[in-house]
Amino acid sequence: MSRSIVIDRPGEHRLIEGEVTVPGPGEVLVEVAAAGICMSDREVYDGHRDPGYVRYPLVPGHEWSGTVAAVGPGVDPALVGRRTVAEGFRACGTCERCRCGETSLCTGGYAETGFTEPGAFADCVTVPARLLHLLEDDADLRAAALLEPAAVVAAAVRAGRPSPGERIAVVGAGTLGLLAVQLLAASTPAELVVIDPRASRGEQARRFGAVEALTPDEARSAYGHFDLVVETAGAPTTAAESCLLARRGGRVVLTGMFAPGAAGIDPVHLSLSQLEVRSVFGAPSSAWSDAVRAFRLGLIDPAPLITHEFPLERFAEAIALVGGGDPATGKVLLRP
Repeated sequence: MSRSIVIDRPGEHRLIEGEVTVPGPGEVLVEVAAAGICMSDREVYDGHRDPGYVRYPLVPGHEWSGTVAAVGPGVDPALVGRRTVAEGFRACGTCERCRCGETSLCTGGYAETGFTEPGAFADCVTVPARLLHLLEDDADLRAAALLEPAAVVAAAVRAGRPSPGERIAVVGAGTLGLLAVQLLAASTPAELVVIDPRASRGEQARRFGAVEALTPDEARSAYGHFDLVVETAGAPTTAAESCLLARRGGRVVLTGMFAPGAAGIDPVHLSLSQLEVRSVFGAPSSAWSDAVRAFRLGLIDPAPLITHEFPLERFAEAIALVGGGDPATGKVLLRP
């Protein structure tokens, strides 16, 4: 038997038990070791996610790691027992965007594990084998559950193209921001500054490789200073502020998910400063490969970001912590 959390509709969930799913052709069944809860999951639970990007009733869980327990027809049986993570987007692989390698922008119709397809807030999850990214046999599966946000960060770093000796700012010191600090530190910047109002997060960013941590008020003195700005907060003003932090001709990458009504980017400043602005939505396959490789090499270590762990039975407590405003709350995991 296998247990899973089902959100029937916003604000209503239950823990159910049923038969273990038999993987179909091209699929694998993965025993979940750990699954992270992020703000997107909280939005699903509260009913704030765009209706086009969620399908109720739903088993959530898009940040996870585990071990392959069974394979379906046409899948290499040698995968059984392998530690793994997997991409969330169920890209079609045949549309123009997929053929160009932009699998997170698939035009074949949105489908994603944990949002439209059953996710990993469960004992087991079934995914297409083609989406797996295998880990080392001794990989820390607890830490590996954060490779999904790490892949988003890897996509942002690819878009930002950091070069050695550059001045780099990371706006926001949540999970994405702190992972970005670790990965950007590997590019040997001249300066790596984190901007966040929470002093405790600034201290953690320094431990991860930042040379300085500033509050948003303090950062105003650094407007126009940075070669590259990576925005990770998704707060109402951070897109506009990130553009002000970049030097003329600089680069800005937006990774935060902004709510309607967020402050817009000044087009006059944009044109006069000749900024290059990119955004990231999820992570293509190439960014997943980058993140897994960085994890294997020890360039990123997500484990220190984890502050709370709960069994499935305590899902209500776990989801309440996410977005609750307590600065002591980092990444919250479910451990089936």
